Amino acid sequence: MENNITCKPTSKKNIKIWIVVAVVVALGILCLISKSLLFNVYDVPGKSMATKINPGDKIVTTRINNTNNIERGNIIVFYSDEFKEELIKRVIGLPGDHIKIHDGIVNINGEDIKENYVINNESFNGVYDVPDNKYFFLADNRRISVDSRRWINPYIDGSNIQGKAIFRFSSFSSFGYL
Repeated sequence: MENNITCKPTSKKNIKIWIVVAVVVALGILCLISKSLLFNVYDVPGKSMATKINPGDKIVTTRINNTNNIERGNIIVFYSDEFKEELIKRVIGLPGDHIKIHDGIVNINGEDIKENYVINNESFNGVYDVPDNKYFFLADNRRISVDSRRWINPYIDGSNIQGKAIFRFSSFSSFGYL
């Protein structure tokens, strides 16, 4: 007995299916690559950045390839060598800044800065000189935050900066640009 195997030409429908599969796979690979190179998503566990970012929110960050693009007031995710974890805080001091905090008012290089985002401020005093390639961070919810004011080393190296927060989400009531 002889087994005959016949080949049928591929139909146009099958070609379309394979093209769609190839496009979906390519898009999936592109998303994985862009996630690792362009942006990241973080869960926010604490209240230190409330009310701008609340516990349970997720934030989307863009990668920072050039720390010269960091601006005062940016919300940044960075790795803390002291706490051995990633934290999220607001950049207050840039390299070379002289920071003086008196009764909770932040003065940078001789000028008081407006911080409309701060809640639960506290009467804290301190003086800081930010070294080259280092950054000084404070949270928005100052009374409960452990930030640069309370760290053993109050400065974060530029190489430890993970990304700039650009978007937050958790539910439709907590959704928006940062």
